[in-house]
Amino acid sequence: MARWFLRLGAAGLTVSGLYAATRMDPNDIGLVRIGRAVATTAVISYDYIVSLRGLEYGTDEYESIKSQVHRRSAGHLLDLCRANRGTFIKVGQHLGGLDYLLPEEYTSTLKILHSQAPQSSLHDVQQVIQEDLGKEVTQLFASFDEAPLGTASWAQVHKVVLHDGRTVALKVQHPKVQRQCAKDIILMEVLVHSVSWLFPDFSFAWLVDETKKNVPLELDFLKEGHNTEVVAEMFKHFQFLKVPKIHWELSTSRVLAMEFIDGGQVNDREYMRQNGIDVNEISQNLGKLYSEMIFVNGFVHCDPHPGNVLVRKDPRTNKVEIVLLDHGLYQTLTEEFRLNYCRLWYALIKTDKKAIEKYSRRLGAAELYPLFACMVTGRSWASITKGIDQIPVSKTEDVEIRIKAAKYLSSINELLNNVPRQMLLLLKTNDLLRGIETSLQTRASASSFITMSRCCVRAVSRYKKDASKSWYGRLKISLAEALVLWQISLHEILLWVKASSAWRWVSGDWAHEQPLQ
Repeated sequence: MARWFLRLGAAGLTVSGLYAATRMDPNDIGLVRIGRAVATTAVISYDYIVSLRGLEYGTDEYESIKSQVHRRSAGHLLDLCRANRGTFIKVGQHLGGLDYLLPEEYTSTLKILHSQAPQSSLHDVQQVIQEDLGKEVTQLFASFDEAPLGTASWAQVHKVVLHDGRTVALKVQHPKVQRQCAKDIILMEVLVHSVSWLFPDFSFAWLVDETKKNVPLELDFLKEGHNTEVVAEMFKHFQFLKVPKIHWELSTSRVLAMEFIDGGQVNDREYMRQNGIDVNEISQNLGKLYSEMIFVNGFVHCDPHPGNVLVRKDPRTNKVEIVLLDHGLYQTLTEEFRLNYCRLWYALIKTDKKAIEKYSRRLGAAELYPLFACMVTGRSWASITKGIDQIPVSKTEDVEIRIKAAKYLSSINELLNNVPRQMLLLLKTNDLLRGIETSLQTRASASSFITMSRCCVRAVSRYKKDASKSWYGRLKISLAEALVLWQISLHEILLWVKASSAWRWVSGDWAHEQPLQ
């Protein structure tokens, strides 16, 4: 079998290099893209088979060698994503965001694709603009910044100034993405099935399913513009949220013109310090926004990596704002799924083990419900059973979870293939939000659990009231809801009092903190 892999890899490399001496862009040639992908898959598979052959499973030597193979394989995947671009970059970004589901060697290596995606040439960008908007760049804009503000898997964003003086962020799709993505998805599906045949415990069918479903949605910038306006209207009651306005007269399926909004990335503590922005306020408001998205509205922005979430002070009011960008990828949750997920989180916060098992099973976890609860929360089972709102996250626990993610990779894959497809993007969203909280040093704060509890109670009560056929039944539900929300508020006040200097003085802690006179 090893010889077969070497031949396959050599064939792939030969095809990849066939046009190296020509002036054509290799990415325009399907055989070259296929050759790269086949060669990379063959090299990675060969490395795992040969490197782990003869080693006793679970020993220190086995784990050490496996970690080295993970690191090498992640490097090969990174090179493939950078070379083939488009869909491959998107999949690499998705994998890089699964911090608590995949081995650290993969996530840490692939994570750089969020900020270092390859750029299209200025000529290609301007050609897309002219084809879609029907005019030269100089006719459309008073100025056009040649250096992009940012580059992603599908597009790059340029700062432009309109002839009336308004500043706009212009998102322009990479020119060959739409033509290549359908073939790339078929190629990925074939390779994933091949890997599953060679390594039955590692089926990544869930990844292909998600890519097939989401890519067409993300490539339609008119759909993204619509999502942007839906979210702006849905959450207009949040004064802290800023969503860019869309300039429809300059937007097509490949070009999206948005209000230009400046700010610092949400994980940039130094930017916040320099601009007098409270880190805890940002963390709490982000928690409020996503709790309402997930538990109450069931319409979730599923790509909250730091480049898509900015913070700033409004230049007119000086109020702190969260700026939400890139509205191409949303997950709409069914009512049944949303309520089960809502009840699961409420059970996790209340440390109700029976309810945790019940609602995990309803979400497809079966006997793997403890592992599923750990994947949802990013916490160890020991912390879950003691109370995730009682025990802060430690570095030791974080390392333990990452180690176990590698150890239980086959079980994690089994879960990801069995849970409802809606869960996959939520798990990715959870991991990205946890990454932001870790950067802000606000991970698993009591305030975040209080916000989630309120949203869970409101969501379940609203469902019960809608299902109730009598005014008396609705009244009882409303009173019960008010009582639970009052209890949550009382708990919040008690936490605030315990954190205050007055409480430390009463309890005697204050005296111990004072220096001896």
